[in-house]
Amino acid sequence: MLINLLSNPLLPVALGIIGLIAALIVYGTVKASPAGEGKVKEIGDEIHLGAMVFMSAEYSRLAIFCIICILALWFSLGWETAISFLVGALSSGFAGFVGMYAATKANVRTAVAARDNGAASALTIAFFGGSIMGLTVASMGLVGIGILFYYFAGNNESIHAIEGFAMGASSVALFSRVGGGIFTKSADVGADLVGKVEAGIPEDDPRNPGVIADNVGDNVGDVAGMGSDIFESYCGSIIASIALASSMSLATAATLGGNKEALIFMPLLLATVGLLCSIIGILTVKVMSAQNPETALRFGTIGSAALFILVAYFTIQIAGASVNVWFSVLVGALGGIIVGLITEYYTGGAPVKKIAEGGETGPATVMISGLATGMESVAIPVLTIVGIIFTANYFSGLYGVGMAAVGMLSTVGITMAIDAYGPVADNAGGIAEMSEMGEETRKITDSLDEVGNTTAAIGKGFAISAAALAALALISAYIEKIASNSENFVLAINDPLVLAGMFLGGIFPFLVSSLTMRAVGDAAFEMIKEIRRQFKEIPGLLEGKAKPDTATCVDIATKAALRKMIAPGALAVLAPVVVGFLAGPKALGGMLGGALICCVMMALMMSNAGGAWDNAKKYVEKGNLGGKGSDVHKAAVVGDTVGDPLKDTSGPSMNILINVMAIVSLVIAPLLI
Repeated sequence: MLINLLSNPLLPVALGIIGLIAALIVYGTVKASPAGEGKVKEIGDEIHLGAMVFMSAEYSRLAIFCIICILALWFSLGWETAISFLVGALSSGFAGFVGMYAATKANVRTAVAARDNGAASALTIAFFGGSIMGLTVASMGLVGIGILFYYFAGNNESIHAIEGFAMGASSVALFSRVGGGIFTKSADVGADLVGKVEAGIPEDDPRNPGVIADNVGDNVGDVAGMGSDIFESYCGSIIASIALASSMSLATAATLGGNKEALIFMPLLLATVGLLCSIIGILTVKVMSAQNPETALRFGTIGSAALFILVAYFTIQIAGASVNVWFSVLVGALGGIIVGLITEYYTGGAPVKKIAEGGETGPATVMISGLATGMESVAIPVLTIVGIIFTANYFSGLYGVGMAAVGMLSTVGITMAIDAYGPVADNAGGIAEMSEMGEETRKITDSLDEVGNTTAAIGKGFAISAAALAALALISAYIEKIASNSENFVLAINDPLVLAGMFLGGIFPFLVSSLTMRAVGDAAFEMIKEIRRQFKEIPGLLEGKAKPDTATCVDIATKAALRKMIAPGALAVLAPVVVGFLAGPKALGGMLGGALICCVMMALMMSNAGGAWDNAKKYVEKGNLGGKGSDVHKAAVVGDTVGDPLKDTSGPSMNILINVMAIVSLVIAPLLI
């Protein structure tokens, strides 16, 4: 009976629906908490409205792009792939929208809870606000892929149509991450440079016209954007593993247990088990919330991963697969934890103090130290990824690499919950400052925000390593699909087409990084001019006797993000199509390899350097090395403003760039044969 249950293709759909119901219950708990009155409620509503306006404008432009893709897929690859793309895009968009909507309701309630009930209550609401995002991401992935799997699994040709789901999810993720990143960092850089450095006023000061836009950006970039980022890696790893199992020979299947149908369904089954483990982890954090926040969050995350590893062993055995598959899942899950802990060290440990000390001799030494830290931080995570690839491949071949990515991402429910918790806590601190809730409240929200910065940094490291494995699995599926129809297809490094493709692939990470950083710089330039204008032209603004025009700043960030996100998105989608049709599948395979290596290296360097600069600034603001307003603080703020677009715009866009290029290549592979 248990075997029949674990092999039922509707099980992921059923569990996904249960996950959505759990998210709805959690939202009800958050919504039932007091939202405050007067100025507190007014600020919360302003942030919520700004985020909703941006999301509506972004999704309306995304819809046009998606319609073009659906039509192109329908006429070139058939209605199955086109429908899968639509379902993937809708699932990703829905998850991002729901998560951001919930976060903008939880932030003000977290601030009120901190004021009225203390740290434990505030932690619960902030974490629940993030949990809605985590549960929705995991559940929509299971529901969307599960329904398509149910309809297409019976036909070995039609099952490849599910790949369209990953392409739809990746397309939405790219625009959401890039657009949200440009919005949030243009506002953050503008507000910090004029407010902290020039005017000498605190962070989130209500006199600063850019702070509302900054808080809106935390939601559209770090909640909706990050959610879509993780969603596409999560779905990409599942779909790549399904594709690898579908094209597996019977001889290979025999070495992994012999049941090919079980191997095809296994990625979805393990993701289903992972959702249950995530729900248990979320409940664990709730129970432990009265203790140290960092301990509760860490125990929930690692506990969920440990529980998943244990349950996955029995699930794989009962389903009829080899224990070697479990070893691949194990190394993926452990690798994710290792990369997260290494990221935590470089963005919150001794290197951060070293960067802050560099501020004693000015901004230049802060910049040098931060760049050195970012570059050094690449080594151990990449060695970990290499170890995962070698070990997973040893036990289960290329299929094992895909399953390692599934193992790393199966507890995405709680991983995403903890990552989205950070922006909610950050927003709560901003609301407490702007509504003048008092020093005690701000102390509580600052402690929650400090933990949130660490969890966000860990989340970025996790997202990069997960994206690397997911992309590698997708590239492997691409190679298998081409090779199954072309016996002589080999990606040899001494083949001029492959080598040229590798160099070509290395261009795109640098080009997209340039586009996104320049977009932040241009938008921040406009933002800085506007904030300076308001301080100069609005009488009594700096004295706190007049209200700033925050709507104009939100409008500047919105227009810049929507305008500047198009080029990077179009480049990622069109590059594989152009190279594939003009230079052939070998050149495209080489391009994917070159892009993968450069994307992973740049993503780690930029994200970790940016996170280290951010926490170096916060280290000084705690009263170290002269504290707020000192020359060291001003130097640290400069480092933080340079690091902002690195860690929250360009760095994260690398994850999605390689996954988009890989999934587009996989989808168009039949047209290249």
